[in-house]
Amino acid sequence: MVLSEPYWDHHIPLPKLGPLYSRLVTAFVALICFINSYDGDFVFDDSEAIINNKVAGIVGRADLLCALFFQLSFLVYCKAFQGGDKKFSVLWIFGSILLCAVAMLCKEQGITVLGVNAAYDILMVCNLNIYELAHQLSGLLMRLALLFLGGSFLLYARWRIMGTGPPSFTEVDNPASFAENVILRIVNYNYYYSLNAWLLLCPWWLCFDWSMGCVPLIKSATDWRIFWPLLLWCCLMGLVYQALCSQDSNKRRTLTFGLVLLVIPFLPASNLFFRVGFVIAERVLYLSSAGYCLILAYAVGYCSCHWKKHKVCATTLTLLCVNVARSAQRSQQWRSEQSLFASALSVCPLNAKVHYNVGKNLADRGNQSAAVKYYREAVRLHPKYVHAMNNLGNILKERNELKEAEELLSAAVHIQPDFAAAWMNLGIVQNSLKKFDEAEQSYWNAIRFRKKYPDCYYNLGRLYADLNRSIDALNAWRNATMLKPDHSLAWNNMVILLDNTGNLAQAELIGKEALKILPKDHTIMFSLANVLGKQEKYKESEGFFLNALKINPNIASCHGNLAVLYHRWGKLDLAKRHYELSLRLDPSAPGTKENYNMLKRKLEQRQRTVG
Repeated sequence: MVLSEPYWDHHIPLPKLGPLYSRLVTAFVALICFINSYDGDFVFDDSEAIINNKVAGIVGRADLLCALFFQLSFLVYCKAFQGGDKKFSVLWIFGSILLCAVAMLCKEQGITVLGVNAAYDILMVCNLNIYELAHQLSGLLMRLALLFLGGSFLLYARWRIMGTGPPSFTEVDNPASFAENVILRIVNYNYYYSLNAWLLLCPWWLCFDWSMGCVPLIKSATDWRIFWPLLLWCCLMGLVYQALCSQDSNKRRTLTFGLVLLVIPFLPASNLFFRVGFVIAERVLYLSSAGYCLILAYAVGYCSCHWKKHKVCATTLTLLCVNVARSAQRSQQWRSEQSLFASALSVCPLNAKVHYNVGKNLADRGNQSAAVKYYREAVRLHPKYVHAMNNLGNILKERNELKEAEELLSAAVHIQPDFAAAWMNLGIVQNSLKKFDEAEQSYWNAIRFRKKYPDCYYNLGRLYADLNRSIDALNAWRNATMLKPDHSLAWNNMVILLDNTGNLAQAELIGKEALKILPKDHTIMFSLANVLGKQEKYKESEGFFLNALKINPNIASCHGNLAVLYHRWGKLDLAKRHYELSLRLDPSAPGTKENYNMLKRKLEQRQRTVG
């Protein structure tokens, strides 16, 4: 019997807007139906687990719910003005604020609906008429005060929930925000805005993650990419001019409200008020798409009045079909990790996280040789990518390339000293290299940074067992089972160690305690049966052996040890049967062959005696 080996730590049409509002709602519903063409807020960067998305629509559920309650909040706010001219309902306004709170709980971006409501109030309800505005000023101020107070309360609540401080991000998440030169920071922010605008216009190049070098920084005035922010602002200024200076009041209000819906929901992602944790996040365009749809609907209506209607209709239908086809294609890419990550390679070949996730997926499917290639590329692109170092070190250890594995894991913990998993894996490598003191220190470092770490206690116990420090090993495994009561390997190793050191009574107690928690664990049954057999409790031992074989009838060692039990018990025919079953499953087992030969000699002697 041997101890188990260590293992690795491996998101009502309204009269004021008329037909255009109906077009907006229709366009927004269509957008929601095909929303899975954009990517959700998932970061596949955990060395221990990875999300397996089988249904494309699930990944954006938080953003979809936020969009739903955003729209409901806006509709409820509009409902507040249906009581007649110059009248409004405070109750409906409070209902709108409540729905805003629900939208914000789904996604922080939901709070921007208060700004949209305020813009609707000024543009559509008060109609931006200075003379009438004076008569409606008191009501407007009251409504804006309610929105302001509601928004302030929600922001405070959110601030408290987040722990009274903003989340921390690293340079790889949003490199432009860490640029020391303010001019460069502003230029790159505007370049990000232009990329977001392009994704709205042409959502063709989509990626589940845009960080880690996917969008290189603009660092000089000669970089041709500066043209795109300039083009963006020219287009925006043109729209703003039309929205403010057009002679057509309906055009002014529609374009202004479209710009409000386009810009205000995007403000939390703009880096203007606080640093965000991404370069581009396609999910933040969900709500802004409503403004884009409204402007686009107005543009189609305008073109149909000045151009030939059949050409406008044909162009619109072609555009719709292309986007529907793209949505269907993107949904197919989201059906598996393999297709999703492979699609990102062509969009962001400089993104280390993309290479990491491709490698992780390959490793999970057993193709470790190919995984090593992608992990190495991830480390080359981002030399401080500790998760890639950790996983690459794991594979190299399994391939017995221990020296390089130790170097990678040592570099990982040097870069990120609180990386508990890397500390534990480094300890396993050092243990394999017979660097026992260093391995012990690495294990304790892992436990220092992750207090409740049963797997590390388990591996620490393995180290102590190799050093014949039996009491320390038992204590480590006991800690593992206290932190994780169903830690089968720790329970089993305690039984085996107590058996090997002759503490059979204590081994029996530990084994029975373990089976109360893990009643169907055949490995513990096997170890306990061995202990009971050595104590000549043959009947009880037989029961545990047979129960283990019921769960897994193809365990050669279990048949072999049950045969030994029958051999000692004097049930030679049963012993012969299980020796033969064991040898059939594992013909090369030397101990079983010797015992079987002893049994055959004994049976021959018995036959001669009888004869």
